[in-house]
Amino acid sequence: MNQTLLIIDAQQELIDGNQEERAVFHKEQLIRNINLLIKQATESGVPVIFVRDTDVAEGKGAGFQVHDQINVPSDALFFDKAATNCFHGTELLNHLKSHEIAHIVIAGCKTEHCIDTAVRTATINGFDVTLAGDAHSTTDSDSLNAEQIINHHNETLHGHYNVEHFSIVRNSVEDLFHPLHDSYRE
Repeated sequence: MNQTLLIIDAQQELIDGNQEERAVFHKEQLIRNINLLIKQATESGVPVIFVRDTDVAEGKGAGFQVHDQINVPSDALFFDKAATNCFHGTELLNHLKSHEIAHIVIAGCKTEHCIDTAVRTATINGFDVTLAGDAHSTTDSDSLNAEQIINHHNETLHGHYNVEHFSIVRNSVEDLFHPLHDSYRE
C-alpha cells in the first residue's frame, strides 16, 4: 500500500510561540512524537511530506522553517499553503493522487484548525487517514484549554468516515504504517 507521513505546520515560531502566541501544549512531547513518526516512516520506506503555513513568521526566516529539533529527512517534500486547508491552493492533492497514495498518517499543528481540516478533507478525497493522536497540538482557546481541544478532536475524528474512507486515531508508539482500516471493513 502506498502511504505517506504528512506533517502540517510543525514550524519553529508556531511550536515555540512568539510575542503574540504561546507555545503549543506539550511541545516537547509533540516534537519527540513527530521525530518517532519520521523514524518509523524512514525505516518503512514511507515518504515524509511537510506543509508550512505562509502566515507563520510572515512566511520567512527561521520562524517559518520546520522546528529545528525535528529531524527532517533529506528527501522530504515541502508544500507551502496560505489557507487552513493544506489541499487548497497547493499541489498536495495532485502529488498524492499521482503517487497513488492510499493511506496518510497526519501529525502537526494546530489541532482544531489545520489538522482537523486535513483529516476531513483527505477522507473525502479518497484517502484512509491515521491521525497520530499524541503527535498534534494547539494552544488554549477562549472556550477550552489545549488538552481539551486535543482530546475532543481525537474522540471526534476516531472513526470519522465518509463511507468508503475514514480516519482512525492511534498513538505514535504503535506501528502506524501498518494501517488498521481494512480490519474495520471486513
